[in-house]
Amino acid sequence: MVNRNDVGSWLNGPPPAGGSAWPGQRLGRPQGGPGSIARLGPRIGAIAIDWALCSLVSAAFFNWDSLATLLVFLVEQILLVGFFGYSIGHRVFRMQVQTLEGRPAGYLTATVRAVLVCLVVPALIFDVDQRGLHDRVRGTALVRI
Repeated sequence: MVNRNDVGSWLNGPPPAGGSAWPGQRLGRPQGGPGSIARLGPRIGAIAIDWALCSLVSAAFFNWDSLATLLVFLVEQILLVGFFGYSIGHRVFRMQVQTLEGRPAGYLTATVRAVLVCLVVPALIFDVDQRGLHDRVRGTALVRI
């Protein structure tokens, strides 16, 4: 026998773009709250805070050398994301880099991820789950905590 579910699905409209209703749904992440994928605004704020702090260190110790600023940023990302799962900027905006299983990123993951972030382009290419190429390479996501 035919029921409403057989003929009524077209009434709901087309499926959402990318096959998921919200970023992270395909990864088993909630739509909002802790564990959900961090959105673009807080990400930009976090990297701005991190870059500003690294610029201050560069100005104080390296006469504001741009390469030194980049290296300070790289070291900050590797140490803090590797040890805690978040940088200073991430912590301010209550975000953490986690594996897809929900654990904080380790040092190898933090190192690869930080190098790719410093190259800039991989961080600008992201998927429907709002994961940048730097996160996809190591199987991580920046989530709210």
